[in-house]
Amino acid sequence: MALSSKLKQLFSTSPKKNNWPGLIEAYKPWLPVTKKTPIITLHEGATPLIEVKSISKRIGKGVQVYVKYDGLNPTGSFKDRGMTMAISKAKEDGCEAVICASTGNTSASAAAYASKGGMRAFVIIPDGYVAQGKLAQALVYGAEVLAIKGNFDKALDIVQELSEKYPITLVNSVNPFRLQGQKTAAFEIIENLGCAPDWLCIPMGNAGNISAYWMGFQEYFIAKKSRKLPRMMGFQAIGSAPLVKGHTVANPETIATAIRIGNPVNKEKAMIAKSSSNGKFSSVTDSEIINAYKILGREEGIFCEPASAASIAGLLQLKEEVPKDSKIVCVLTGNGLKDPDCAISNNDSVFHSGVEANITEITKTMGL
Repeated sequence: MALSSKLKQLFSTSPKKNNWPGLIEAYKPWLPVTKKTPIITLHEGATPLIEVKSISKRIGKGVQVYVKYDGLNPTGSFKDRGMTMAISKAKEDGCEAVICASTGNTSASAAAYASKGGMRAFVIIPDGYVAQGKLAQALVYGAEVLAIKGNFDKALDIVQELSEKYPITLVNSVNPFRLQGQKTAAFEIIENLGCAPDWLCIPMGNAGNISAYWMGFQEYFIAKKSRKLPRMMGFQAIGSAPLVKGHTVANPETIATAIRIGNPVNKEKAMIAKSSSNGKFSSVTDSEIINAYKILGREEGIFCEPASAASIAGLLQLKEEVPKDSKIVCVLTGNGLKDPDCAISNNDSVFHSGVEANITEITKTMGL
Protein backbone atom coordinates (compact mmCIF):
# COMPACT_ATOMS: atom_id res chain seq x y z
CA MET A 1 0.00 0.00 0.00
CA ALA A 2 1.39 3.41 -0.97
CA LEU A 3 2.17 5.81 1.85
CA SER A 4 -0.52 8.25 0.77
CA SER A 5 -3.10 5.43 0.80
CA LYS A 6 -2.03 4.43 4.30
CA LEU A 7 -2.42 8.00 5.50
CA LYS A 8 -5.89 8.28 3.98
CA GLN A 9 -6.88 5.02 5.63
CA LEU A 10 -5.51 6.23 8.97
CA PHE A 11 -7.65 9.35 8.86
CA SER A 12 -10.81 7.49 7.85
CA THR A 13 -11.44 6.70 11.52
CA SER A 14 -10.40 8.37 14.76
CA PRO A 15 -8.45 6.46 17.44
CA LYS A 16 -10.50 4.96 20.24
CA LYS A 17 -9.62 7.14 23.19
CA ASN A 18 -10.84 4.61 25.77
CA ASN A 19 -8.09 2.20 24.79
CA TRP A 20 -5.36 4.59 23.74
CA PRO A 21 -2.11 2.69 23.08
CA GLY A 22 0.20 5.70 22.91
CA LEU A 23 0.95 7.84 19.92
CA ILE A 24 3.48 5.55 18.20
CA GLU A 25 0.99 2.69 17.93
CA ALA A 26 -1.79 5.10 16.99
CA TYR A 27 0.14 6.82 14.21
CA LYS A 28 2.63 4.19 13.01
CA PRO A 29 2.13 4.92 9.29
CA TRP A 30 3.25 8.47 9.95
CA LEU A 31 6.34 7.66 11.99
CA PRO A 32 9.83 6.29 11.26
CA VAL A 33 9.43 3.04 13.21
CA THR A 34 9.69 -0.59 12.15
CA LYS A 35 8.83 -3.99 13.61
CA LYS A 36 12.28 -3.90 15.23
CA THR A 37 11.60 -0.66 17.12
CA PRO A 38 10.96 -1.32 20.83
CA ILE A 39 8.15 1.05 21.68
CA ILE A 40 8.82 2.86 24.97
CA THR A 41 5.54 4.47 25.91
CA LEU A 42 3.66 5.92 28.86
CA HIS A 43 0.52 6.16 26.69
CA GLU A 44 1.14 9.78 25.81
CA GLY A 45 -1.01 11.76 23.39
CA ALA A 46 -4.79 11.93 22.95
CA THR A 47 -4.84 15.13 24.99
CA PRO A 48 -8.06 17.18 24.95
CA LEU A 49 -9.00 20.05 22.70
CA ILE A 50 -11.06 22.34 24.92
CA GLU A 51 -13.19 25.26 23.79
CA VAL A 52 -12.43 28.36 25.87
CA LYS A 53 -15.47 30.59 25.56
CA SER A 54 -14.06 33.31 27.80
CA ILE A 55 -11.28 33.88 25.26
CA SER A 56 -13.67 33.62 22.30
CA LYS A 57 -15.82 36.30 23.93
CA ARG A 58 -12.84 38.61 24.32
CA ILE A 59 -12.04 38.23 20.61
CA GLY A 60 -15.64 38.49 19.39
CA LYS A 61 -16.49 38.40 15.66
CA GLY A 62 -17.93 34.87 15.84
CA VAL A 63 -14.49 33.43 16.55
CA GLN A 64 -14.16 30.04 18.26
CA VAL A 65 -11.03 29.54 20.37
CA TYR A 66 -9.81 26.15 21.61
CA VAL A 67 -6.81 25.08 23.63
CA LYS A 68 -4.81 21.92 22.98
CA TYR A 69 -4.02 20.99 26.58
CA ASP A 70 -0.80 18.99 26.33
CA GLY A 71 -0.25 19.50 30.03
CA LEU A 72 -2.26 16.28 30.43
CA ASN A 73 0.51 14.12 28.96
CA PRO A 74 2.09 11.62 31.40
CA THR A 75 4.83 13.92 32.71
CA GLY A 76 2.71 17.04 32.28
CA SER A 77 4.05 18.51 29.05
CA PHE A 78 4.15 18.20 25.28
CA LYS A 79 7.72 16.89 25.52
CA ASP A 80 6.35 13.37 26.04
CA ARG A 81 5.18 13.29 22.41
CA GLY A 82 8.72 13.61 21.14
CA MET A 83 10.37 11.68 23.94
CA THR A 84 8.51 8.43 23.28
CA MET A 85 10.00 8.51 19.77
CA ALA A 86 13.50 9.63 20.78
CA ILE A 87 13.86 7.05 23.55
CA SER A 88 12.34 4.23 21.45
CA LYS A 89 14.80 4.89 18.63
CA ALA A 90 17.71 5.19 21.06
CA LYS A 91 16.73 1.83 22.55
CA GLU A 92 16.54 0.35 19.06
CA ASP A 93 20.13 1.49 18.46
CA GLY A 94 21.30 -0.23 21.65
CA CYS A 95 21.90 3.01 23.53
CA GLU A 96 22.27 2.68 27.29
CA ALA A 97 22.21 6.36 28.28
CA VAL A 98 20.65 9.63 27.11
CA ILE A 99 21.43 13.25 27.83
CA CYS A 100 19.67 16.59 27.49
CA ALA A 101 19.89 20.24 28.40
CA SER A 102 16.71 21.54 29.92
CA THR A 103 14.76 24.41 31.40
CA GLY A 104 12.73 21.68 33.13
CA ASN A 105 10.15 19.89 30.99
CA THR A 106 12.64 18.07 28.77
CA SER A 107 14.55 16.80 31.80
CA ALA A 108 11.36 15.44 33.37
CA SER A 109 10.24 13.74 30.19
CA ALA A 110 13.66 12.35 29.28
CA ALA A 111 14.14 10.94 32.77
CA ALA A 112 10.70 9.29 32.80
CA TYR A 113 11.03 7.62 29.41
CA ALA A 114 14.64 6.60 30.01
CA SER A 115 13.51 4.99 33.25
CA LYS A 116 10.74 3.15 31.40
CA GLY A 117 13.28 1.98 28.84
CA GLY A 118 15.85 0.84 31.39
CA MET A 119 18.38 3.53 30.44
CA ARG A 120 20.38 6.12 32.35
CA ALA A 121 19.42 9.77 31.98
CA PHE A 122 21.77 12.72 32.45
CA VAL A 123 20.30 16.21 32.48
CA ILE A 124 22.14 19.52 32.53
CA ILE A 125 20.15 22.48 33.80
CA PRO A 126 20.88 26.16 34.47
CA ASP A 127 21.35 26.37 38.24
CA GLY A 128 18.49 28.21 39.92
CA TYR A 129 16.44 28.60 36.74
CA VAL A 130 14.30 25.46 36.73
CA ALA A 131 10.87 25.42 38.35
CA GLN A 132 10.71 23.18 41.40
CA GLY A 133 7.93 20.97 40.06
CA LYS A 134 10.03 20.04 37.03
CA LEU A 135 13.21 19.45 39.00
CA ALA A 136 11.30 17.24 41.42
CA GLN A 137 10.08 15.10 38.53
CA ALA A 138 13.54 14.55 37.08
CA LEU A 139 14.88 13.52 40.48
CA VAL A 140 12.04 11.11 41.24
CA TYR A 141 12.40 9.50 37.81
CA GLY A 142 16.04 8.79 38.65
CA ALA A 143 17.91 11.29 36.47
CA GLU A 144 21.46 12.32 37.26
CA VAL A 145 21.19 16.11 37.38
CA LEU A 146 24.05 18.53 36.80
CA ALA A 147 23.22 22.17 37.56
CA ILE A 148 25.67 24.48 35.79
CA LYS A 149 26.63 28.12 36.25
CA GLY A 150 25.20 29.23 32.94
CA ASN A 151 21.96 29.48 30.96
CA PHE A 152 20.12 26.92 28.84
CA ASP A 153 21.99 27.83 25.67
CA LYS A 154 25.33 27.06 27.35
CA ALA A 155 23.92 23.78 28.64
CA LEU A 156 22.81 22.83 25.14
CA ASP A 157 26.27 23.53 23.73
CA ILE A 158 27.73 21.20 26.36
CA VAL A 159 25.35 18.29 25.76
CA GLN A 160 25.79 18.53 22.01
CA GLU A 161 29.54 18.25 22.42
CA LEU A 162 29.24 15.36 24.89
CA SER A 163 26.93 13.40 22.58
CA GLU A 164 29.42 13.78 19.74
CA LYS A 165 32.34 12.50 21.82
CA TYR A 166 30.74 9.79 23.94
CA PRO A 167 28.24 6.93 23.38
CA ILE A 168 25.27 8.79 24.75
CA THR A 169 22.18 9.88 22.82
CA LEU A 170 21.11 13.51 22.78
CA VAL A 171 17.34 13.84 23.21
CA ASN A 172 16.85 17.59 22.89
CA SER A 173 14.74 18.72 19.93
CA VAL A 174 17.82 18.75 17.70
CA ASN A 175 17.14 15.00 17.68
CA PRO A 176 14.91 14.55 14.59
CA PHE A 177 12.81 11.84 16.22
CA ARG A 178 11.59 14.35 18.78
CA LEU A 179 9.83 16.42 16.13
CA GLN A 180 8.41 13.30 14.52
CA GLY A 181 6.60 12.47 17.73
CA GLN A 182 5.51 16.03 18.40
CA LYS A 183 3.88 16.42 14.98
CA THR A 184 1.13 14.02 16.08
CA ALA A 185 -0.53 16.83 18.03
CA ALA A 186 -1.47 18.39 14.67
CA PHE A 187 -3.19 15.14 13.65
CA GLU A 188 -5.21 15.09 16.86
CA ILE A 189 -6.35 18.67 16.37
CA ILE A 190 -7.57 17.88 12.85
CA GLU A 191 -9.38 14.78 14.10
CA ASN A 192 -11.12 16.80 16.82
CA LEU A 193 -12.04 19.83 14.70
CA GLY A 194 -12.68 17.99 11.46
CA CYS A 195 -10.22 20.32 9.73
CA ALA A 196 -7.12 22.37 10.40
CA PRO A 197 -7.70 25.58 12.39
CA ASP A 198 -7.38 28.98 10.75
CA TRP A 199 -4.67 29.97 13.27
CA LEU A 200 -2.41 27.82 15.40
CA CYS A 201 -1.05 29.92 18.28
CA ILE A 202 1.92 28.47 20.09
CA PRO A 203 4.65 29.47 22.57
CA MET A 204 8.21 29.34 21.24
CA GLY A 205 11.35 28.48 23.19
CA ASN A 206 13.70 26.21 21.28
CA ALA A 207 11.15 26.36 18.42
CA GLY A 208 10.88 22.60 17.94
CA ASN A 209 7.16 22.44 18.65
CA ILE A 210 6.06 25.02 16.09
CA SER A 211 8.28 23.22 13.55
CA ALA A 212 6.72 19.87 14.44
CA TYR A 213 3.14 21.14 14.22
CA TRP A 214 3.82 22.62 10.80
CA MET A 215 5.28 19.28 9.69
CA GLY A 216 2.14 17.49 10.85
CA PHE A 217 -0.27 19.92 9.20
CA GLN A 218 1.65 19.72 5.94
CA GLU A 219 1.67 15.92 5.92
CA TYR A 220 -2.08 15.86 6.45
CA PHE A 221 -2.51 18.47 3.72
CA ILE A 222 -0.62 16.26 1.24
CA ALA A 223 -2.33 13.01 2.28
CA LYS A 224 -5.86 14.41 2.14
CA LYS A 225 -5.29 16.87 -0.70
CA SER A 226 -6.82 19.46 1.60
CA ARG A 227 -6.88 23.11 0.64
CA LYS A 228 -6.52 24.38 4.18
CA LEU A 229 -3.43 24.97 6.28
CA PRO A 230 -3.29 27.14 9.40
CA ARG A 231 -1.34 30.32 9.87
CA MET A 232 1.41 29.56 12.37
CA MET A 233 1.41 32.27 15.01
CA GLY A 234 4.40 31.98 17.34
CA PHE A 235 4.84 33.89 20.58
CA GLN A 236 7.87 34.55 22.77
CA ALA A 237 8.35 36.42 26.01
CA ILE A 238 9.60 39.93 25.33
CA GLY A 239 12.77 39.35 27.38
CA SER A 240 13.50 36.14 25.53
CA ALA A 241 12.49 36.77 21.94
CA PRO A 242 15.31 35.92 19.52
CA LEU A 243 12.93 34.83 16.76
CA VAL A 244 11.02 38.10 16.97
CA LYS A 245 14.13 40.28 17.22
CA GLY A 246 16.05 38.34 14.58
CA HIS A 247 19.15 37.77 16.69
CA THR A 248 20.41 35.75 19.63
CA VAL A 249 19.55 37.04 23.09
CA ALA A 250 22.60 36.60 25.30
CA ASN A 251 20.81 36.75 28.66
CA PRO A 252 17.16 35.83 28.18
CA GLU A 253 14.78 36.67 31.02
CA THR A 254 11.12 35.88 31.62
CA ILE A 255 8.83 34.50 34.29
CA ALA A 256 7.96 31.78 31.76
CA THR A 257 11.02 29.60 32.43
CA ALA A 258 10.12 26.98 29.80
CA ILE A 259 10.72 29.50 27.00
CA ARG A 260 13.68 31.30 28.56
CA ILE A 261 15.94 30.47 25.61
CA GLY A 262 18.07 32.95 23.71
CA ASN A 263 19.36 30.88 20.79
CA PRO A 264 16.71 28.41 19.53
CA VAL A 265 18.20 25.32 17.95
CA ASN A 266 15.25 25.01 15.54
CA LYS A 267 15.15 28.63 14.46
CA GLU A 268 15.56 27.88 10.74
CA LYS A 269 12.69 25.38 10.74
CA ALA A 270 10.52 27.81 12.67
CA MET A 271 11.19 30.60 10.21
CA ILE A 272 10.19 28.30 7.35
CA ALA A 273 6.94 27.47 9.17
CA LYS A 274 6.25 31.17 9.57
CA SER A 275 6.96 32.15 5.96
CA SER A 276 5.31 29.09 4.40
CA SER A 277 2.09 29.59 6.37
CA ASN A 278 1.99 33.38 6.09
CA GLY A 279 2.32 33.33 9.87
CA LYS A 280 3.58 35.84 12.37
CA PHE A 281 5.94 35.93 15.35
CA SER A 282 5.27 38.38 18.19
CA SER A 283 6.49 38.98 21.73
CA VAL A 284 4.37 39.31 24.85
CA THR A 285 5.23 40.81 28.21
CA ASP A 286 5.39 38.83 31.42
CA SER A 287 2.35 40.76 32.66
CA GLU A 288 0.39 39.74 29.56
CA ILE A 289 1.43 36.12 30.13
CA ILE A 290 0.30 36.22 33.75
CA ASN A 291 -2.99 37.87 32.81
CA ALA A 292 -3.73 35.06 30.33
CA TYR A 293 -2.60 32.49 32.91
CA LYS A 294 -5.10 33.89 35.42
CA ILE A 295 -7.96 34.02 32.92
CA LEU A 296 -7.52 30.35 32.03
CA GLY A 297 -7.51 29.33 35.68
CA ARG A 298 -10.25 31.62 36.98
CA GLU A 299 -12.66 31.47 34.04
CA GLU A 300 -11.95 28.13 32.38
CA GLY A 301 -10.66 25.89 35.17
CA ILE A 302 -7.48 25.22 33.22
CA PHE A 303 -4.17 25.31 35.08
CA CYS A 304 -1.24 25.68 32.70
CA GLU A 305 2.35 26.65 33.28
CA PRO A 306 3.26 30.29 32.51
CA ALA A 307 4.95 29.55 29.18
CA SER A 308 1.77 27.92 27.91
CA ALA A 309 -0.21 31.09 28.54
CA ALA A 310 1.99 32.93 26.04
CA SER A 311 -0.17 31.49 23.25
CA ILE A 312 -3.33 33.01 24.77
CA ALA A 313 -1.54 36.27 25.59
CA GLY A 314 -0.37 36.53 22.00
CA LEU A 315 -3.81 35.85 20.60
CA LEU A 316 -5.36 38.53 22.81
CA GLN A 317 -2.65 40.95 21.73
CA LEU A 318 -3.51 40.31 18.05
CA LYS A 319 -7.29 40.12 18.44
CA GLU A 320 -7.91 42.94 15.95
CA GLU A 321 -6.18 40.86 13.26
CA VAL A 322 -8.26 37.72 13.83
CA PRO A 323 -10.56 36.95 10.86
CA LYS A 324 -14.30 36.77 11.46
CA ASP A 325 -15.82 33.34 12.17
CA SER A 326 -12.41 31.70 12.37
CA LYS A 327 -11.38 28.68 14.41
CA ILE A 328 -8.24 29.16 16.47
CA VAL A 329 -6.24 26.65 18.49
CA CYS A 330 -3.86 27.82 21.20
CA VAL A 331 -1.33 25.25 22.37
CA LEU A 332 -0.92 24.86 26.12
CA THR A 333 2.40 23.09 26.40
CA GLY A 334 2.59 22.27 30.10
CA ASN A 335 0.68 21.71 33.33
CA GLY A 336 0.47 24.43 35.96
CA LEU A 337 1.73 22.06 38.65
CA LYS A 338 5.13 22.31 36.98
CA ASP A 339 5.62 25.74 38.56
CA PRO A 340 3.73 25.96 41.88
CA ASP A 341 5.72 28.99 43.04
CA CYS A 342 4.33 31.03 40.14
CA ALA A 343 0.79 29.99 41.03
CA ILE A 344 1.18 30.97 44.67
CA SER A 345 2.63 34.35 43.72
CA ASN A 346 0.26 35.15 40.86
CA ASN A 347 -3.43 34.72 41.57
CA ASP A 348 -6.44 36.84 42.52
CA SER A 349 -7.84 34.49 45.15
CA VAL A 350 -8.27 35.33 48.83
CA PHE A 351 -6.33 33.19 51.29
CA HIS A 352 -7.44 33.45 54.92
CA SER A 353 -4.85 32.20 57.40
CA GLY A 354 -5.07 31.77 61.16
CA VAL A 355 -8.85 31.33 61.25
CA GLU A 356 -10.12 29.86 64.51
CA ALA A 357 -11.50 26.32 64.12
CA ASN A 358 -15.12 27.05 65.04
CA ILE A 359 -18.30 27.69 63.09
CA THR A 360 -18.73 31.25 64.37
CA GLU A 361 -15.31 32.43 63.18
CA ILE A 362 -15.49 30.50 59.93
CA THR A 363 -18.91 31.86 58.96
CA LYS A 364 -17.79 35.37 59.95
CA THR A 365 -14.74 35.05 57.72
CA MET A 366 -16.90 33.70 54.90
CA GLY A 367 -19.27 36.64 55.27
CA LEU A 368 -22.27 34.42 55.92
